[in-house]
Amino acid sequence: MNRSMDETSGSGSANEVKEILARARAEVAKVIIGQQEVVDFSLIAIFTGNHILLEGVPGVAKTLLVRTLAKVLGTDFSRIQFTPDLMPSDITGTNVFNLQEGEFHLVKGPIFTSFLLADEINRAPAKTQSALLQAMQERLVTIDGVTHELPNNFTVFATQNPIEYEGTYPLPEAQKDRFLLRVEIDYPGEEEEKQLALQSLGQETPERILESDAIQPVLTTEGIATMQAALEGITMKGELVSYVVELIRVSRETDSIQIGAGPRATKALLLSSRALAAIEGRDYVTPDDIRLMAYPVLSHRIILRPEYEIEGMTVREAVNKLLESVAVPR
Repeated sequence: MNRSMDETSGSGSANEVKEILARARAEVAKVIIGQQEVVDFSLIAIFTGNHILLEGVPGVAKTLLVRTLAKVLGTDFSRIQFTPDLMPSDITGTNVFNLQEGEFHLVKGPIFTSFLLADEINRAPAKTQSALLQAMQERLVTIDGVTHELPNNFTVFATQNPIEYEGTYPLPEAQKDRFLLRVEIDYPGEEEEKQLALQSLGQETPERILESDAIQPVLTTEGIATMQAALEGITMKGELVSYVVELIRVSRETDSIQIGAGPRATKALLLSSRALAAIEGRDYVTPDDIRLMAYPVLSHRIILRPEYEIEGMTVREAVNKLLESVAVPR
């Protein structure tokens, strides 16, 4: 397919991408009741080769979601519970001296996986949080001066509890910017919660379903890389690229926003909008895709001015005003 100034596209079968994504969503839905938007955003992070920050109160199945995604996509999974006494070596691993062999051997930490759940990441101090930085950006880990590669599909799912701040260490802006999306996980709807309650009384609990043969992988580790390449076949017109760039630039000039989004946000909004189009079964991006992805892309990248926060403005309201201020391409 030829490239031009007016649109960007690549090779790959849109129908194949659509079919695999539909199958993945269906398999995940066997375990995760509701939360379709969170599932879709997680798939977007995975298939764009990025990371995702999940915020939600305890008990909304964040761990179960990541375990399910790992099984459905044919990858391995590790979980780290972040605590104030967690050390960087607890994440990356360390070299241990073997007396019998007379040499050091690397004992790999839980970071050597495909999908890593960093649970309550803001419970650990900055030194420990920074152990993830190189891995998230470069998919490399350096231990005692030796660099080790991580899988190409290494994805961090970091969680934060939005209601408890005592004894926490807020993530620095540089680290938050490395997450493609920030997603807020809400309580399930009434009917969904009833279904969960009924399942908990029987044999078909979500955990047992996950461990059973009812969940079938739809991809392999190599398949994820193929899917990531196939997403380049989703067409994005030049005017939509310009629309994204203008949104990000206007965020730096808006009165209510003290610090606007940086260039990494431009890339994040382009990639996530293209992946959303694929999930919706289209081989082209629309302005609605961009507008829908604007909040999860920008919510952790912009800082409101204190006077506007005092007046009660939220980040969501600021993003909505930003979207209203920029003309939508027709």
